[in-house]
Amino acid sequence: MIRQLEQGPPFDAPVEMRIYGPNLNRLQELGQQARSILIQIPNVTHTRDTLSEIRPQLQLQVNEEEVRLAGLDHATVSQQLETLLEGKLGGSIIEDTEELPVRVRVSNAQRGNISQITSLDLQPTGSSLNKNRFSATDTIPLSALAKVELKPEFSLIKRRNGRRVNLIQGFIAAGVLPSGVLQEWQQKLNDSNFELPSGYWLEVAGESEKQGETEANLFATVPLVLLLATSILVLSLNSFRATAIIGGVAICAIGLGFFSLWLFAYPFGFMSLIGTFGLVGVAINDSVVVLAAILEDPKASTGNRRAMRQVVMASTRHVVATTLTTMIGFVPLLVQGGLFWPPLAIAIAGGVGGSTLVALYLVPCSYLLIANFGRSNKE
Repeated sequence: MIRQLEQGPPFDAPVEMRIYGPNLNRLQELGQQARSILIQIPNVTHTRDTLSEIRPQLQLQVNEEEVRLAGLDHATVSQQLETLLEGKLGGSIIEDTEELPVRVRVSNAQRGNISQITSLDLQPTGSSLNKNRFSATDTIPLSALAKVELKPEFSLIKRRNGRRVNLIQGFIAAGVLPSGVLQEWQQKLNDSNFELPSGYWLEVAGESEKQGETEANLFATVPLVLLLATSILVLSLNSFRATAIIGGVAICAIGLGFFSLWLFAYPFGFMSLIGTFGLVGVAINDSVVVLAAILEDPKASTGNRRAMRQVVMASTRHVVATTLTTMIGFVPLLVQGGLFWPPLAIAIAGGVGGSTLVALYLVPCSYLLIANFGRSNKE
């Protein structure tokens, strides 16, 4: 299976669905129904499920009377057949500095032909039951002791959490988002009245499941990241009020990133989420620069509007320059990034562009309100 190098968490197949149930034949039927609907979706190149792979297996119907007369039992018959077909180590040879084992067995022609297998000779034991029938050097063909039949069997009975499961997998064309294919598949299943019997249930796997697990792991680290970021901002700005303003800017940046995705009609997926996380760290830089300049100015830090205006105007050139260079840096991903990189690029670039307005307008206004509120309380 040749596939394009994909972004995001690793998965076996982009689109997967698990169907659980007790009966293998029923699971196979349900899997085939789901596959027949999946293959009708455009951009789906290949489908498979774990219970559709049937492999031929040899089945022996042993004649109990003949086996006892030969002084054999089921275990002995099995052991002799394994020795003949799979072989037994008979020594080793030295090739250069490596010791290679030598396995002795019947030829491949005999192993691959049912008639040849049935004519394999088994060695009877020295039981008293067969003294009058066989001499010490006689052998018995397998066909005299058992009937050999070729029957199909499931090559793999897959289980998950102790439950039998049929895993249906779909592979899609390069550059196609799995979420869109999965959504269309679920819609077609609903339209075709695909229903599971009592005792059977399904769950979505593949890229969707792995993305959910990865997102849960990412969000699990959010409290620690927020604690560290807050501590660093408080120590740097030496002000809880200024830190609160930066926290508001971070929330606005997330909203601007989502708005950019909606405005340019990009889906919210794993790469969009990573872009949003990265956006927060980049977007607050301009606000930190503006807020630090206000705090360092003796008049602006007291809430003087004229002084704050001059500080913001002096910082505008630096803020705009860094914003433009950041946004331009994501242009190659937007133009030649396929369908996976643009959501990340548009989330960061759009959020950073909007955060510039937040830094130049919202941050000074917020600080002015807080400064005047503190002054009015003192008065």
